[in-house]
Amino acid sequence: MFCILALLLLDTYIKFMPKIIYNDSQGNSKTIEVENGLTVMEGAIQNEISGIDADCGGSMACATCHVYVEENWLTKLPKAEEAEVDMIDMAFEPKKNSRLSCQIIVSDDLDGLEVTTPEKQT
Repeated sequence: MFCILALLLLDTYIKFMPKIIYNDSQGNSKTIEVENGLTVMEGAIQNEISGIDADCGGSMACATCHVYVEENWLTKLPKAEEAEVDMIDMAFEPKKNSRLSCQIIVSDDLDGLEVTTPEKQT
């Protein structure tokens, strides 16, 4: 009986963390659990994902956290604000699916989000 109660309590306290899939330009992939409320950039930095430099620390003053979001996820993300779009214009090889990972806040709805880093960051 105690074991069942302990498992039920443990299940209550286990936090679900969305998984973000980080791909690099060479086709390597790493899936990381990122805590809700953090940004995709913060998840990358905390887990030493190469290709996301984040020189400005997430203040949207550079484009070194630039990623390409997989097409099927674009409609599930909030639309990029004008300042982000302007910064993306300065990124290396921007595309229609370019986003700054510092502006994508992780939530349960983003479980399975897949992003790819460009060949290089500016």
